[in-house]
Amino acid sequence: MTTITIPRTRSERLRAAMSDAATMTRRNLSYWLRSPEEMIGALAFPLISVLLFGYVFGSAMVVPGGADYREYLMPGLFGMTMMFGLVNTISAVATDRERGVTDRFMAMPISSSAILAGRSVTDIIRASADLVVLLGCGYLVGWRWHGSVWEALAAVGLLLLLRFALIWVGIYIGLVLRSPDSAAALYPLVLPFAMVANTFVPPALMPGWLGAVAEANPMSSTVAATRELFGNPAVPGDSWLAEHPLPLAVGWPLLLLVVFVPLAVHRYRRARR
Repeated sequence: MTTITIPRTRSERLRAAMSDAATMTRRNLSYWLRSPEEMIGALAFPLISVLLFGYVFGSAMVVPGGADYREYLMPGLFGMTMMFGLVNTISAVATDRERGVTDRFMAMPISSSAILAGRSVTDIIRASADLVVLLGCGYLVGWRWHGSVWEALAAVGLLLLLRFALIWVGIYIGLVLRSPDSAAALYPLVLPFAMVANTFVPPALMPGWLGAVAEANPMSSTVAATRELFGNPAVPGDSWLAEHPLPLAVGWPLLLLVVFVPLAVHRYRRARR
């Protein structure tokens, strides 16, 4: 008869939870790597975005002040890629639930936090891979950062912070949805958050009400902050939101985490019962 030893001390429980989370991360990454069509599609999206928006639509775009449009565009594409990753998280969580994978994990003697932690770590690794590809594509089309290395790393950190917050939003929604098909239907709902922002054009050039909505978009704060840190051209606005992108690029994701981490954990615990 096999005996399962349950850690008794806090440090032992913490080590067990970290080990379980690492196992779940390896499982999720293995699934991704063994699905070449999904991996290639995810990594090809940044390249297609650069070619489509930088060359096809970019030829008709003019940045106030005469700055290079691709220099303006790339931070917007960085933020948009982080935003669209939300649907990938929702789909992965909903798929595991529909196939019964989540139920099997719940029945195993593993840490209750390992499933959620493993998903969040997996998706932040995938987001990092997307950013590396997108940075490389930007470099090939002439985009450069003009600040210090530390400022560039801070910009990347803000992008990943936004993605990390959206991961927990996606985990919660994925636990609520009944099927992965519902996740695909969310793309039209995510699209406005990626488009009604400072991704492609400055909010100052939009109609007044639409520009106000774009400036209040959390993604706009992250994109504006990365433009500032990368030293890329930006078109400043006259609102408080537009004048303080750096603190808001930290504040918005932290607010999302404060709201959705407890919601996701609560929803997961309800599913375990």
